[in-house]
Amino acid sequence: MSDTREPRAPPRTLAGATIPQIVPALREEPGARNVVDIARALLQSGARALVVAAEGPLGGELREEGAEWIPLANDGINPIRLSGNARFLEDLIARERIDIVHAHSAGGAWSASIAKAESAVWLVTTLPDVPAHTALAALRASSLARGDRVITPSIYAATPLIERYKIEPEQVTVIPRALDTEVFDPLAVAPERVGALRAAWKVPATARLVLAAGRLASWNGQLMLPDAVRALADAGWRDFVFVLAGENHRYRRYTEAVRDKAQALEVQSFFRLTGHCHDLPAAYAAADVVAVPAVEPPVLGRAVAQGQAMARPVVTTDVGMLAEYVVAPPRMPDEVRTGWVTPPGDPVAFARGIALALSLDETGYQAMAARARQFAEYMFSTRSVAVAHRAVYTSLLARDI
Repeated sequence: MSDTREPRAPPRTLAGATIPQIVPALREEPGARNVVDIARALLQSGARALVVAAEGPLGGELREEGAEWIPLANDGINPIRLSGNARFLEDLIARERIDIVHAHSAGGAWSASIAKAESAVWLVTTLPDVPAHTALAALRASSLARGDRVITPSIYAATPLIERYKIEPEQVTVIPRALDTEVFDPLAVAPERVGALRAAWKVPATARLVLAAGRLASWNGQLMLPDAVRALADAGWRDFVFVLAGENHRYRRYTEAVRDKAQALEVQSFFRLTGHCHDLPAAYAAADVVAVPAVEPPVLGRAVAQGQAMARPVVTTDVGMLAEYVVAPPRMPDEVRTGWVTPPGDPVAFARGIALALSLDETGYQAMAARARQFAEYMFSTRSVAVAHRAVYTSLLARDI
């Protein structure tokens, strides 16, 4: 049935706007969690927040916030389903007087772009956390390039689509995945939690602690660390410990390779392989420096975000989005530095970064710690991410279609 109501003037602000987000399912995962956070921010701005998705555990939380859930299976790119979903969305746009559609999935973007052709609405799309590396993935991602605004978690994730589909730079907005900076907050971690971890890890009270958090796996680059520690020891560094806090059973051979290399280089006394850590905020609080030696792009880059949120200098590698998530030259001036970015797979350069972090005097260390925390709140906090999304929506509402 067609909509016979009088057309209304589109809102110029979020107050009174109706914005559905499309996500495959309300599962407990970063993408769906992001959708719930955005819906909350929309409601706080006076907008009407809809979520189009298959059901999942986050549905109850979404409805408690006051958002509206519209069930629709939209994962995948089956042509029959895409066509049906496009008709569904076209009807939804007319019936609910939608102003902006935000698609967080390739299937949702395909259907929304078809429905948009018949409606005076804006389309926002969000790119996946990693670029498409296969022909099928590129085909799926091509629909996400059709947004009037394209949100990306990093320039690294967006570059292949920008180049392939000639997306204008002004269409692209970088908004990283949100981090709960109230949980990852040095002021929220009691000293007893820190002391308990250092005791469990058998770290001497006087030793400086370098933390490498994350599963022991080849792409995370821990195999480079014995070489880096050997370089530090050869340079005269002694009173420090590297704690590798992460699950280390799935890739047993890799874990053993790290141990064997440390023993072969006679630096095993500097290492603690602790296994999975159940209190990551306390682990970061116990650290003096956070090491992220990745040799392949991570999916989210959470370790560098978490380390800075906990007011710790970070030493990482120029892999994937990691360099974008740390304030360091040449992208930014040295005086606002929050860490060091080194070439991937270069243990000597990585050791140099660690040494520079450990060499900071108290005043310099505290200044960098404060900058790291401030940057994390600005870049990764749930509030900052929500504000950034609201700014994208508001910029579209202020324009004429």
